[in-house]
Amino acid sequence: MERRCSFCNLPIEPGRGKMFVRRDGTVLYFCSSKCERNMIKLGRKSRRVKWAQKRS
Repeated sequence: MERRCSFCNLPIEPGRGKMFVRRDGTVLYFCSSKCERNMIKLGRKSRRVKWAQKRS
């Protein structure tokens, strides 16, 4: 199973990245702390950030 970053949609290699579980049980995967910080702490949407890949 290939995991993808929940923010920028890049593939995450096995053994890399970070998994974040919200209180409601939603699991989010992040390829870097940059993506994690932008989504969780700063509350940004990936569609409004130019460097994030668009979801297909």
